[in-house]
Amino acid sequence: MVLRTLDRFTLLVADFFRYAGKLALLAYQVLHSLASKPFNWYRFLVQARRVGPGSFVIASLVALFVGMIIALQMAYMMVRLSAEIYIPNIIAVSLTRELAPVLTALIVAGRIGAGITAEIGSMVVTEQVDALKAFAVDPVTYLVVPRFLALSVMLPVLTIFAALVGIFGGFVICYFKLDISHFMYWQMVSDALAIKDVVTGLVKTVFFGMIIAVVGCFEGLNVRGGADGVGRATTLSVVRSFVLIIAFDCIFTFVFYFLFNA
Repeated sequence: MVLRTLDRFTLLVADFFRYAGKLALLAYQVLHSLASKPFNWYRFLVQARRVGPGSFVIASLVALFVGMIIALQMAYMMVRLSAEIYIPNIIAVSLTRELAPVLTALIVAGRIGAGITAEIGSMVVTEQVDALKAFAVDPVTYLVVPRFLALSVMLPVLTIFAALVGIFGGFVICYFKLDISHFMYWQMVSDALAIKDVVTGLVKTVFFGMIIAVVGCFEGLNVRGGADGVGRATTLSVVRSFVLIIAFDCIFTFVFYFLFNA
């Protein structure tokens, strides 16, 4: 029983490193293509419009509600301690450093990452990718690079707007429920935030965008089994993107904590 469990664990670890190696290889091909081949700006702008304006409403709506929820939840304890004046600080820092980057990345992974996998997977099933290769067109350059760059650029922009909307959501609760004045709320927010808070959040989102693009395109390019395979690949793309986003967020949090608090 112990040996069987150990064998399964070993296989899982081997599969994880094998999958991580394949993702790293695709990421290397993308970066090499960006550095060595002509870039199609039109395809980049099409994908950027899809990622940015296409996801703005849902990302902002989620951030608004999250900011309001944080304010309400913190009010329970802070009011008892007569420390409700510090709620704006908590809202600003938590949204900027952690919640806005992670939640925006998860929303984009579910919306855009799944769409990328389904789109490229359908092209694989209908042999359009093979047609590109027959015409000497590199699928990585034509399909992956524009999506990779669009997600890496637009996800930080979405995160900035999400953080601002979330902070505004907290202001609504603090102003109308906790009687914190307009001036005091925004003064506390500006005093709490530092450049490092904004930078750490945005650095995370650049890598989150890369993860979403690489995982989505990899799963799409490796679809097997027709329409059923496209469905399985889409599900795997979302799940694996979620797991990698949370894992890398944990890693970056450790790194930034020791970097800025050493």
